[in-house]
Parts: sequence; structure tokens; C-alpha cells
Amino acid sequence: MMWVDYTINSLPGKGFKVEGDTLTEVMDKGLYKPGDVFIVNEGGWLVKSDQLSAMMLKYEETRKADEADENPSTT
Repeated sequence: MMWVDYTINSLPGKGFKVEGDTLTEVMDKGLYKPGDVFIVNEGGWLVKSDQLSAMMLKYEETRKADEADENPSTT
């Protein structure tokens, strides 16, 4: 599917919004809806995910491992 005639507005560091001719056009036509979660894959594609909890747990594990690597124990 190719979407044309839409505007992408972005706020650096905060996110972006795809806008059509009306405030809800993009959501009404099914591109996304409130509560949707997307993950960017290696190819740059936004892929819809219903695994938010698993994703957050994986992120926390990775963050803790990175912190442990940066601050090794001196004991």
C-alpha cells in the first residue's frame, strides 16, 4: 500500500505525526490508532507490534547489562 498526500510533522526527540486533510483521517483509514506500538526494524520499516511488555523487559535487561559493562565491580 502506498500512502500519498499526507504530511509528516515531527518534534525532534519527541516523535512524529502523520496528518491528512482532517485531524483523524489517517486513523480513520487504518494507518494507525491510539495505543498502537511500532518497532523500527533493521531496514528502517515501522513494524506494528503487540509485544509491548516483552519489548520493555528486553530493553530493561539490555540497559542493565550495558550499565554493568560500563561500571564493573572493583571487588
